[in-house]
Amino acid sequence: MTDCQIEDARAGDRAAILGLLNRVQLPTDGLGDELPPAVVARRDGDVIGSAVLELYEGGALLRSVAVDPSAQGLGLGQRLTEAAIGRARELRVPALYLLTTTAERFFPRFGFAPITRDDVPAGVRESVEFRSACPASAIVMRKTL
Repeated sequence: MTDCQIEDARAGDRAAILGLLNRVQLPTDGLGDELPPAVVARRDGDVIGSAVLELYEGGALLRSVAVDPSAQGLGLGQRLTEAAIGRARELRVPALYLLTTTAERFFPRFGFAPITRDDVPAGVRESVEFRSACPASAIVMRKTL
């Protein structure tokens, strides 16, 4: 998909990202008034994909990796994930963590491996995603950077 650009999210993208997450039924809890570091996929100026990094002591939570249904299957999820990993490296994050109930086969290609919740730093475990937004049955994964 060559007509899409992957770029850092802007402050004004928050509402578009929340709308996207609602459309694909991903949690929006914990995405406060100020957007954390994020990357977006843009087509004709519209946000059609996202990947958000919540920064904590000991690591970052990769969340909200989403692609609008109209653009799924075109490799945007991969491009967004790679861009988010690159952004985390720029921010000198030691490790990325994520929770998933549906994409446990997607993330290993980027170096994520399943771990237990006890293996996650306390700071990351305090995120809304870990405390309440994702079910206890969600798979936890880590990528060391």
